[in-house]
Amino acid sequence: MWWYRTLALAACALALGACGFRPIYGGGERVGAAYGELAAIRIEPIEDRIGQQLNNHLLDLLNPTGRPARPAYVLFVDLGGGTERLAVAKNELATRANFRLTANYRLLAAGGDVKLLSGSNVVISSYNILSSTFTTLVAENDAKARAAEEMAFGIRNRLAAYFATKSA
Repeated sequence: MWWYRTLALAACALALGACGFRPIYGGGERVGAAYGELAAIRIEPIEDRIGQQLNNHLLDLLNPTGRPARPAYVLFVDLGGGTERLAVAKNELATRANFRLTANYRLLAAGGDVKLLSGSNVVISSYNILSSTFTTLVAENDAKARAAEEMAFGIRNRLAAYFATKSA
């Protein structure tokens, strides 16, 4: 009986290896090329406080060794956001809210107007509305900071996927 399990496990491993699956961050020359391409991106300034947070997260994710001396690409990000109040209590006061952050981004070649990639991403971050105004403000700011960090990871993953498939 144990050899059935071994045979099934070996068949699954062979099928997975034959499907063309390869991890983006798993190593190999394509992945090294994707890392090099990500490090060559210059990020244009993004408006507002949440844009600054997103810019800082993107700098940490894309350019961990510092801004590129000669960028090959330029990333433009336009942000939009809003708050939606949810979970209304019996006294008709909202007790929960969602902060929705929307980013439209474009990756252009540094020398010209050639658009290489464009897309949009939406992140929703929730927080509680409490009786204290200060506590609610802190919770809202934390939700915005979490949304900016999650947005940075989403944009970085999309860029990494683009460069990994481009080098294939």
